[in-house]
Amino acid sequence: MLHKLGRNDKCWCGSGKKYKYCHEGFDEKLRELELEGHIVPSRKLIKTPKDIAGIKESAKINIACLDEVGKQIHAGMSTQEIDDIVYKVTTEMGGIPAPLNYEGFPKSVCTSINDVVCHGIPSDDEILEEGDIINVDCSTILNGYFSDSSRMFLVGDVQDDWVKLVNDTKKAIEIGLEQVKPWHFLGDMGNAINQFAMSQGYSVVREIGGHGIGKEFHEDPFVSYVSQPGTEMVMAPGLCFTIEPMINLGKADVVVDEDDDWTVYTEDGSPSAQWEVQLVVTEDGYELLSW
Repeated sequence: MLHKLGRNDKCWCGSGKKYKYCHEGFDEKLRELELEGHIVPSRKLIKTPKDIAGIKESAKINIACLDEVGKQIHAGMSTQEIDDIVYKVTTEMGGIPAPLNYEGFPKSVCTSINDVVCHGIPSDDEILEEGDIINVDCSTILNGYFSDSSRMFLVGDVQDDWVKLVNDTKKAIEIGLEQVKPWHFLGDMGNAINQFAMSQGYSVVREIGGHGIGKEFHEDPFVSYVSQPGTEMVMAPGLCFTIEPMINLGKADVVVDEDDDWTVYTEDGSPSAQWEVQLVVTEDGYELLSW
């Protein structure tokens, strides 16, 4: 249960307002939902206007990195060159690449080609070829605030079913966003994505999902895309998280590279696609922060 403040105490959010004029009603609503058995966010997961402003500044760098990769990506370039672009743009704009040395990850960005689901490690030896699809997953720290988003890129002439996979995965996010409504549940969003993916003959990765983010790289909640409506955490205004389904053309099963302990592949070798956006829940819907 949330700690109860006096009504005339200053609000826990840092607004300087009295609690009764700020988050008292918000907390009462969360208490009611918690008593009903729902998962509710803790106060530390609720982002204040100051937090959101800081995340947006971080996201400007994150978006700029992906924009620049989009301008330069081509067949014949190495994934290390993509890493170099991200590092250069990030540091020149005053940021820090969040993946660099995170739990031992050796690079500034993740580059995941074809059957790599996520966490691909850039390398001088990995060269983009005509017909590849690649996810570039970029994360940035600026003044202690974290932003995170990823995009798919088509390298040259890509076969039709792979193009459809990429486009449908982006559409899945748009369908999921339609279910991001204050005081509804993360399971509503996750289920909408899964139902659409299955309707197109795809499978959705179960073990890896989205996450809360803002003051830390990975915060609660874990965001599943194989969930049920009315389940998972309540999407209270101020909750900030990523939507990043990993959708496979084949089966959902994945394996982790035993040598680097990072790279995740589809078990059956089928291609996988992922787009990622970062958002904050608002009083009347959501606001995209990074894409």
